[in-house]
Amino acid sequence: MNDVTRILSRIEQGDRQAADQLLPLVYDELRKLAAARMAAENPGQTLNATALVHEAYLRLVGDQRFDSRGHFFAAAAEAMRRILINHARDRKRLKRAGRRARLDLLDKIGSFDEDPDLLLSVDELLTRLGKEDAVAARIAHLHLFGGLSVEEAGEASGLSRAVAYRNWKYARAWLRDALGEES
Repeated sequence: MNDVTRILSRIEQGDRQAADQLLPLVYDELRKLAAARMAAENPGQTLNATALVHEAYLRLVGDQRFDSRGHFFAAAAEAMRRILINHARDRKRLKRAGRRARLDLLDKIGSFDEDPDLLLSVDELLTRLGKEDAVAARIAHLHLFGGLSVEEAGEASGLSRAVAYRNWKYARAWLRDALGEES
């Protein structure tokens, strides 16, 4: 049993001083994990790797129990993912970009590279659309996230070209309307 696992066991047993001993042992590895996560983010983030480590650590040290060092780091990675998703959602809510420019991104290849917040919005909206019209949501999903043309998405779904385009037009209009309501 290594030091981290021993300290995690002591924390689980209620030793309050053990939490103070844990951070110095795991900080460098958490920092590397956070730096790797932040490298995938767009430049100009208000959240940095250090802040991500601290916020994740605060979420981890509490009532949670960890079986091993690996379990702890898996939980840390998941905590960091959730923090980044929440941060992106918060930024999306605060974004003041014009509605028209954002809606035009639906028609551009690689639009999610320009506006990663659009990725989150479209993903949530496609889930909602799927409850209303699963076929239109599938065509939009394959087209927007899979990189398939509308014809290829229709073919993959067993639809004719005309039916695929009709579903794409409906999905795009539905998404635009829903995105317009968000603005």
